[in-house]
Amino acid sequence: MSERVDNKQNFTPVSVSRLLTEVRDLKADGYRFCQACATMMGDKVEILYSFDKGHQLKNLRLTISQKEEVESITGEFWPAFIYENEMHDLFGVKFNHMALDYQGNFFKVAEPTPWNTEKEGKEGK
Repeated sequence: MSERVDNKQNFTPVSVSRLLTEVRDLKADGYRFCQACATMMGDKVEILYSFDKGHQLKNLRLTISQKEEVESITGEFWPAFIYENEMHDLFGVKFNHMALDYQGNFFKVAEPTPWNTEKEGKEGK
């Protein structure tokens, strides 16, 4: 049985223009895609992409404005389509070139982008 070693997680800020380059570098270095998630940070959306190699996580942190568009990472890691469609439907994040784009129909929601309270005058709800 191997001994468990707890290490600090690695969070690397990345710009929209560098995201695909960073993802391709991680893939070339043998990392696997683990997950992606989003959260509102005031009027911005923070997206966190997590990758693993040898039980060591690397996280790319992308912070975008409401109007910015993000290139999909599905060209490198196809399963990311699940997370990207989720972020689109729940937060209104616009992804370009998704391998599988549900066009806003991945989830059935009562109102568009319900977790994005900053968008379309939803403040205070």
